[in-house]
Amino acid sequence: MIPAISPFRPTHPIPYGRQHITPEDVQAVTEALQSDFLTQGPKVAEFEQKFAEYIGVKYAMAVSNGTAALHLAALALEVQPGQRVITTPITFAASANCVRYCGGEVYFADIDPVTGLIDLQAVRQLLESQPKGYFHGLIPVDFAGLAVDLEAARQLCDEFGLWLVEDAAHSPGGFFTDSQGAEQWCGNGRFADLSIFSFHPVKHIATGEGGMITTNRPDLYEKLLLLRTHGITKDSAKLHRNDGGWYYEMQELGYNYRLPDMLTALGISQLRRADAGLARRRALAARYDAAFAGMPGVRPLAGAPGHAYHLYVIQVADRKGLYEALRERQIFAQVHYIPVHTMPYYQDLGWKNGDFPHAEAYYARCLSIPMFPSLTDEEQAYVIACIQEFVNQQ
Repeated sequence: MIPAISPFRPTHPIPYGRQHITPEDVQAVTEALQSDFLTQGPKVAEFEQKFAEYIGVKYAMAVSNGTAALHLAALALEVQPGQRVITTPITFAASANCVRYCGGEVYFADIDPVTGLIDLQAVRQLLESQPKGYFHGLIPVDFAGLAVDLEAARQLCDEFGLWLVEDAAHSPGGFFTDSQGAEQWCGNGRFADLSIFSFHPVKHIATGEGGMITTNRPDLYEKLLLLRTHGITKDSAKLHRNDGGWYYEMQELGYNYRLPDMLTALGISQLRRADAGLARRRALAARYDAAFAGMPGVRPLAGAPGHAYHLYVIQVADRKGLYEALRERQIFAQVHYIPVHTMPYYQDLGWKNGDFPHAEAYYARCLSIPMFPSLTDEEQAYVIACIQEFVNQQ
């Protein structure tokens, strides 16, 4: 056991992430449950509109979860069997799986070891290793909340004829600064064809399960609307014929990826304090940065002014030892992520350990420590002290 280091003792476990539900959230959901619509009602469109305004994008479409958002993005961009798409190995598996759902082939590019983001130079080298037209798309991930330089990614995609999907599940409210000095918010559609978000409980905005797709392209938005709901439309302007007011047509092979009204009501309520939650995450990150700056043996991933801090990731030599030591003290850290190419499914497709040394070296040392707006200053100080005590014993 680790010796006592502080009089503070948590009265409940401190996880790496936690949802924050207020009485206002409960009231919003209650009102939705008492309304005429549990699904396919007006709250869905209200959430979409308000999220689009928050991000600064023309179109937003709510879906059942972030994985559904990725799948629909791949479908809307017409990923076909045999087409090749590049993504990062340091992400949740859905960033790659969405390509496989459509029969496409997934390729990986290694990460920048300083940021944890996909290395665009590694992407370029991969693209240059094959004739133009060999690859079809790129899915970079705003890992931990740090925005990818989508301006540079867009230039690369245009040069090699690729579409671009931003996985912004970690980064609502985040931004990067473009070559003109302007802040480009994640998901604003300025550079990506499509962007996706997740509203899982540990994310910035929680709806239980849920997701959003954003775009500035009306053609893709119309496709997405059709694919979200079984490929069915009742729009009289789009029907092949019209038998009456009841008539509808299934025009594509679509899915039921809708988000119900009571969950969008929760999303609307959560969105009202999104900026406050983001500010708190950045304040917590600043305290961690200051604490770890003088702590040998602990190396955080690089930050940036526009970082949204879904996660705060440190790297240590004895990751498993620290993980277990923190659990003894009721601190439940997590690992993000096991490299996708090391998963048995992808190894069966030919990928192997050693293919991406930066991603694998990162995985061996990474640990996500508590980062959520309701984390108290006292709890954070306790987390820092426990990490410091462990590192000093090494």
